Amino acid sequence: MNVTFYGAAGEVTGSMHLLDTGTDRILFDCGMFQGRRKESKEKNKTFPINRSKITNMILSHAHIDHSGRIPMLTGDGFAGRVITTRPTKDALNYMLLDSGHIQESDAQYLNYKSLRSFLRQLEQNNVKQKVSNRERNTIKKMLKKNAYELNHDAIHKLQKEHKLNIITPLYTMSEARQSLGFIDGYPFHYPITIGKDTTVKFYVAGHILGSAFSIVTIKRNNKTTRILYTGDVGRFGKPILKDPTLIFDEEDRDIDLFITESTYGDREHEPVEDLGASLKKVLNATFERGGSVIIPSFAFGRTQELIYILHELYDKAEVPRRPIYVDSPLASNITKVFGEHPETYDKETHEVFLEKGKNPFHFDKIKFVQTVEESMQLTKDTSSHVVISASGMCEAGRILHHLRYKIHNAKNTILLVGYMAENTLGRRIQDLGLKSIEAGNNGEAPEIKILGKTYPLRAKVEKIGGFSAHGDKHELEKIITGSNLRIKKIGIVHGEEAQSAAFAKRLQQKGYDTFIPKPGDKISL
Repeated sequence: MNVTFYGAAGEVTGSMHLLDTGTDRILFDCGMFQGRRKESKEKNKTFPINRSKITNMILSHAHIDHSGRIPMLTGDGFAGRVITTRPTKDALNYMLLDSGHIQESDAQYLNYKSLRSFLRQLEQNNVKQKVSNRERNTIKKMLKKNAYELNHDAIHKLQKEHKLNIITPLYTMSEARQSLGFIDGYPFHYPITIGKDTTVKFYVAGHILGSAFSIVTIKRNNKTTRILYTGDVGRFGKPILKDPTLIFDEEDRDIDLFITESTYGDREHEPVEDLGASLKKVLNATFERGGSVIIPSFAFGRTQELIYILHELYDKAEVPRRPIYVDSPLASNITKVFGEHPETYDKETHEVFLEKGKNPFHFDKIKFVQTVEESMQLTKDTSSHVVISASGMCEAGRILHHLRYKIHNAKNTILLVGYMAENTLGRRIQDLGLKSIEAGNNGEAPEIKILGKTYPLRAKVEKIGGFSAHGDKHELEKIITGSNLRIKKIGIVHGEEAQSAAFAKRLQQKGYDTFIPKPGDKISL
């Protein structure tokens, strides 16, 4: 019996680990790598495991860095089931389709940019072979159907005619839709058979709606082996959701291998109670300058938490009641899923909103933007407002266009409310923006490349760490030392090298046996 670590080993994204019981092969998560476009594309398109040999898959939660390659798993030989919680299954109905849409849209936009650049180069070089000026103008008009819609058929045809490289999506919406038929949702605290004498039971992880600690129990020859996979660990005392589990059922307490994330293995978050005050400070300062607040945010979890806290601030009249736009169709749909699962809410949410007949996620100043036309009009709106848009690490989606239009204006604020992985656009904005502030904003503005074009970063960059859905080093440790679990060995994954190493050392000092696997490493049980 062994576990092999394939993704989020020595890094943060692309979670994927394989349990081989000798009879069955159980996959923990099937996440997408996020980071440098070329590097991520190479990692994502290569599936490291023979899919037809996988018995079943366990999914910890619906974030794309844990679920995003499910359509690749189910599309080639996989005959098993994807086992997860009911809220996660409901969220995946939107998350995976949105991911497929992003894959298609990004590929189409990059193909458009490549073709347009090629045509401009022809003009600059005054090359008239095969393509006349009139033909060039005709071709340009063919690239778009209107101001907001590309002519994909014409672009594809011209790329083939001129033998240009055609970028293809990792998977399509159709393939994502097909994968949904493989997913089953189950309640927490309920043992589910996933292989021969092998079960999984879910416990609340508190990271996002439906996120779960997965305890796999294997019984062989009168011997029982248990593996606990945390997925991502949530915070304690955050609004909306119940805290991570500390008290596990008696029969599940003895853990042979505990596989834990370590995103913030050497960091401390701001106290949860300071989140509203921190957000209030940023909003008031920006509105006083006449600017807008642009918040890159994960559509699932972070957006709903922001809406919740903004709702409280607006109800208490602690900030000017400027319009709030949630510019992400996915976030709108996920907010509906939140509304369908009040059984996951904590006591405070019931007392503050539900018992007073209020919906935590809807109030008069909030608008959910749906169409591309509405989104493009919003990017050009110069009045003060708040925009919450995906993706959270600024790697794709509508947030890129809001940044294009707002990043050069010193009145505006780019508010970062979550973890930015290395080599993402969000991390670059964070590093350059905060460095510029530390230097007193003297000298030329740093430059940021967005969708192939360079912009000066003049907007103020702020970061509120307390919004993170990941537990910090104390909260990660609390699951281990503050729960009723008895743990033999700990595998530390899902963290940058320094974070994982610091967390491993911290646990070793407390007497725990730890190891940090690299991609491809295997541990026997």
